[in-house]
Amino acid sequence: MSLPGAEWRARETAHRHRADALTADHRARSSRGEKHPIWDFLFTYYSYKPAMLRRWHPGAHVQLEDASAEPRAQWRWYAPGTAAGSVIVDSASFEREKGASLALIERILRQTAARPGAYGCFGLHEWAMVYRQGEHRHPVPLRLGQDATDAVVEGHELRCTHFDAFRFFTPEAVPRNRDRPSREAQPAMEQPGCLHAGMDVYKWAVKLGPLVSGEVLLDAFELARDIRLLDMQASPYDMTPWGGEPVRIETAEGKAEYVRRQRAFAERSNALRSRILTAWRPTAH
Repeated sequence: MSLPGAEWRARETAHRHRADALTADHRARSSRGEKHPIWDFLFTYYSYKPAMLRRWHPGAHVQLEDASAEPRAQWRWYAPGTAAGSVIVDSASFEREKGASLALIERILRQTAARPGAYGCFGLHEWAMVYRQGEHRHPVPLRLGQDATDAVVEGHELRCTHFDAFRFFTPEAVPRNRDRPSREAQPAMEQPGCLHAGMDVYKWAVKLGPLVSGEVLLDAFELARDIRLLDMQASPYDMTPWGGEPVRIETAEGKAEYVRRQRAFAERSNALRSRILTAWRPTAH
């Protein structure tokens, strides 16, 4: 595929405007030294700076016409294209250097998308992270208080399948979980109903770098942003002062709302997994 100069430059400009709009509030808060317990996660746990989001790539197998005099022609992972004056992402070099990492990412994306979603966890991973613990990772009060929060955990089966959530469980919560997620088992355990697996599509898109188009990268960031809100709304923390109206998963109504939104996120995350794999590995998809 080849993009004329006017087309790819218009896409690049639109991408930068969109990226700036998505990060404007965070950049403004950072300039004032303000913290936000919901949104800072997108730039701390996922430690990618706003400047990274501004860089547009066309993705793998896309040649940019009239680009050899542009700064991107000197960027790492770019090479001359087949047409005079064109450049293209040097997918072969990227794959050679990052082969093991890319193989793992492909396995996780492909196997997660192929697996049925599980919708019975109700976001209790966040509750398990504070179970029977006087001091918490986040300086935000518990919505129900410690004793009632512990009672919610004790009244449910913990069903977390995501290692990067499970690893923050308190010692008392670990044996209450039905499964034992591990880093090694991650490709075999990830499933599309998991909110954190959905947020991680953004992480995988970043790690794939120039192989993923800028548009897909920002779509993945928006998905992570939207999921993060539900993750905190359904958490045991009182996020109301920061715009996180509670989804009270300790009630039947709250569970129903959580699952409804969880299913919608699973559809969005699988659509993004498909877009990434189709563009990156078109012959294998």
